[in-house]
Amino acid sequence: MKAAVLREVGKPLVIENVAIGKPGPREVLIRTKAAGVCHSDLHFVEGSYPHPLPAVLGHESAGIVEAVGDEVRTVKVGDHVITCLSVYCGHCEVCLTGHMSLCTSSETKRPKGAEPRLFKEDLGGARGPMAQFLNLSSFAELMLVHEHACVAIRKDMPFDRAALIGCSVTTGIGAVIHTSKVQPGETVAVIGCGGVGLATINGAAIAGAGRIIAIDRQPSKLALARTFGATDVIDANDGDVVKQVQELTSGGVHHSFEAIGLKATAEQSFRMLRRGGTANIIGMIPVGTMIELHGPDFLGEKKIQGSYMGSNRFPVDMPRFVDFYMNGKLKLDELIARRIKLEDVNEAFEELKRGELARSVIVFD
Repeated sequence: MKAAVLREVGKPLVIENVAIGKPGPREVLIRTKAAGVCHSDLHFVEGSYPHPLPAVLGHESAGIVEAVGDEVRTVKVGDHVITCLSVYCGHCEVCLTGHMSLCTSSETKRPKGAEPRLFKEDLGGARGPMAQFLNLSSFAELMLVHEHACVAIRKDMPFDRAALIGCSVTTGIGAVIHTSKVQPGETVAVIGCGGVGLATINGAAIAGAGRIIAIDRQPSKLALARTFGATDVIDANDGDVVKQVQELTSGGVHHSFEAIGLKATAEQSFRMLRRGGTANIIGMIPVGTMIELHGPDFLGEKKIQGSYMGSNRFPVDMPRFVDFYMNGKLKLDELIARRIKLEDVNEAFEELKRGELARSVIVFD
């Protein structure tokens, strides 16, 4: 199959022919129909986060089930599915206490010594290692995943929009409704209006937030933020962002969401809280970065917490998000800036670096 492979940090992805195995017990073979190009992939390309190489990247995707292995009960051949990188076992402590997005069980991967799901096969028949990325590797024509890395959805949902639910939408909306539990009428600030930030704004609007403040340096993204539900926008190029948020809300917001992954903006997200408020770090802050907070602020019961994939219960959440889109509540059409081919993936990464577009989506024929 054709796939986009990262062989060296800091270098462009290479389009290669990669071999894929057959479904084993509890595994599902999916023909990829669409895959979003997410900033999280870029973190690994640039080396902010380590990963075994070479690897087929991609983690935000939708497709059609082509084959299933023994014991698979959740999907069947022909199902349309959305994938999710936060694969879960279903019976460890975090799963049983309702935090399945935090599951790290090795049971969802192939055991040591078994044939890998992906491998490079040369003309002589020798097989080389090829790492699977975030349990998925969706920059490829096929994916071989654990059955708890995908969920069946209704067949009238377009694949290019369904793919976005696989990461950015679930991360953003989940942070609002699951991680921070925004209540109707509360105030929200979102720092960073890329794909995840826009989904967070949309989620805050769906949750009934009374005031939603969007913060970014790109005027085009701030204009888009209003479309997704922002009531106020702040250009981060103009003055003290924290002071502006405090003035707009008479003291600070109930909930802030940092959707970039920077030390400075993470610290801003905490400083713009009112007493009792909660800061949520959604962005991937580079490994080794330390965050500094003003200790006395904790006396006002201000909180800061992480949010991984929106604290999701994706087998339940994602079909509901599909219904939100089909009913007009969830904005996905506006999230897609470009539809591209797999060969254009490196150009999409360059656009991400410039911060100009919300989302490019790879569409497979």
